[in-house]
Amino acid sequence: METNKELTALFTLIDDPDEEVFGAVSDKIIDYGKPVIPNLEHLWETTPDAEIQGRIEVLIHKLHYTDLHEDFRQWSVSGFQDLMVGALLVSKFQYPDLSTTPVLQETEKIRRNIWLELNNYLTPLEQIKIVASILYNYYGLKGTEVNYAEPNEFLIHKTLESKRGNQLCNGILYMVLCELLDIPVKAVSIPKQFVLAYFKPGYSDERIGNYRDKIEFYIDPSSGLVFSHNDADNYFKRLSVPQNASFFKPLSNKSVIRQLLSELGKCFATEKDQYKALELAELANLLG
Repeated sequence: METNKELTALFTLIDDPDEEVFGAVSDKIIDYGKPVIPNLEHLWETTPDAEIQGRIEVLIHKLHYTDLHEDFRQWSVSGFQDLMVGALLVSKFQYPDLSTTPVLQETEKIRRNIWLELNNYLTPLEQIKIVASILYNYYGLKGTEVNYAEPNEFLIHKTLESKRGNQLCNGILYMVLCELLDIPVKAVSIPKQFVLAYFKPGYSDERIGNYRDKIEFYIDPSSGLVFSHNDADNYFKRLSVPQNASFFKPLSNKSVIRQLLSELGKCFATEKDQYKALELAELANLLG
């Protein structure tokens, strides 16, 4: 974008110490939209002052965020909320120029390796053993503890790059693969855990009173290990939490991505990064 006189004048005010002046300048620059980003990047490269560079970085982020907000709105109101698309939108919060093609290609490779081992005569448990064998043993996916000091651990493309993910990111990848393979695995709302469940046919019927009866078994996405209803009962006893029917209802893709946004927001607890936490909360609220 060619730099006009007004834009040049605005750029000279980015270093104004008055926060109100800087706020007004920011709003005017953001009104120019994404075409102004190359000009800001050039200004960043030619500015030696680290504080001013930080302000420029915030401006570039806000320009990308405006587009991302609209992308999330459209994803939310679409007829089908594709889980991988939602997870990649979350990745674009931190990596706005992310190319999604390599991520989709890598996911397709894993899906194909699993598909080659499946057949119509397998029991649910045998199906899941194949998924786990390919994903955790052959592919080498590892589970990590939730670490809010590492925002990358909440981003699906980084999980695929490093083959390491927390329970939430591993779980999303697991569900994406099962969705592609028509395996009825969904997330459920077990307290303090992100747990997957293998559902019997008819699990999506709104008239179901007790979703627990539709669950064959549960899956820990950190490791791929399967556990039973008895294991779940013992877990609730240890927590001293009475069982609630809502714990076993399958979560929608929109709910899963809302949870991912909320968890990523916890990575930005400092005053300097507070604007990111607020933006992620805004995106989460956008999903209902």
